[in-house]
Amino acid sequence: MKPHPPIRRSALAFSLLEVMIAVGIFFMAVFTILGLVSATLRNARALQRVEIEASMVAAEVTKTNRFTEGSESGDFGDFARDYSYRYETYEAETNGLWRADIVLEQRGLRQAADKMSILMYSPESSKNSVGGPQFRR
Repeated sequence: MKPHPPIRRSALAFSLLEVMIAVGIFFMAVFTILGLVSATLRNARALQRVEIEASMVAAEVTKTNRFTEGSESGDFGDFARDYSYRYETYEAETNGLWRADIVLEQRGLRQAADKMSILMYSPESSKNSVGGPQFRR
């Protein structure tokens, strides 16, 4: 029987350089994964927060084509506790147009959080006399 050739010492274990490179690659992969998880959680939190805008109030004001002159105010209840709104509707000087000025306020702020003015047409307007279609009552 032939004796085995002697095994070189370098073939039995990894060199220090090989171990350091493997550890470096491992930690780069771990930090990349942690960064992705952190960004995903931050984006999920941002999606849970609903931005409150004056257009939300405008959607409620314009549900019907019937407007009354005056002002109204309110809040969003549990949906957005820190916000309240007020709007004023009045008939504009032209054919059947009404204007609504909407102001959205946030508790703790001196100035309005959002403002919006919209024009709406109402066929039942008393000033609908020039140009537009006339409707019989």
